Amino acid sequence: MADDKRGRDKQAHDEERRQRERDLETELQRRDEPEPPIPATELGELEDELETVAFPATAAEVVETVGDREIESPEGTYRLEELLPKSDAETFDSPAAVSVQVQRPTVAAAMKRIIEASDELQEADFGGSRRDAYKKTLKALAAIEADDDDEGIDVITEWIVAQIDEKGKLPGSRAVRREAAKFCRSSGYEVGVDEWLGI
Repeated sequence: MADDKRGRDKQAHDEERRQRERDLETELQRRDEPEPPIPATELGELEDELETVAFPATAAEVVETVGDREIESPEGTYRLEELLPKSDAETFDSPAAVSVQVQRPTVAAAMKRIIEASDELQEADFGGSRRDAYKKTLKALAAIEADDDDEGIDVITEWIVAQIDEKGKLPGSRAVRREAAKFCRSSGYEVGVDEWLGI
């Protein structure tokens, strides 16, 4: 590969993609998440249907092709279009990457709203690290056992979308964590200083 800007950009993109795939695999192996994941058999069937999509593909392309596909989870039935943004900014390298994205439906639906809201921004920097931090914050909110209806996820998603609308930019990941911690404390949920939300 030539040592020019395009070659370096491709190498950086490939490395970011490999890191995302490693993170996704680790995430799939975790068993301590509070929201029950969509069963592996259901995700396998979804991946089989996704073979009709030419990868890499944007989320919009996936939704266009198989958006009406229903996914059964322990907490209900979702259509794929309810969990993936209709956005060209979100891309997937493989059917497995789509499976990981939708594995936790409440977090996937919240990220869908955030991604679609950020599409309105001219120069939104919603790169891998910020996106991962948002997702980790939403998962931490989902882990609050006393909050069965995932109110925290809804509150923080609304706050992020409002920040995008009002300020015309994505809030920083620390600001999102700080707002999530504020929600937890004001709602009587304990947040330890050694936890992700303990900011």
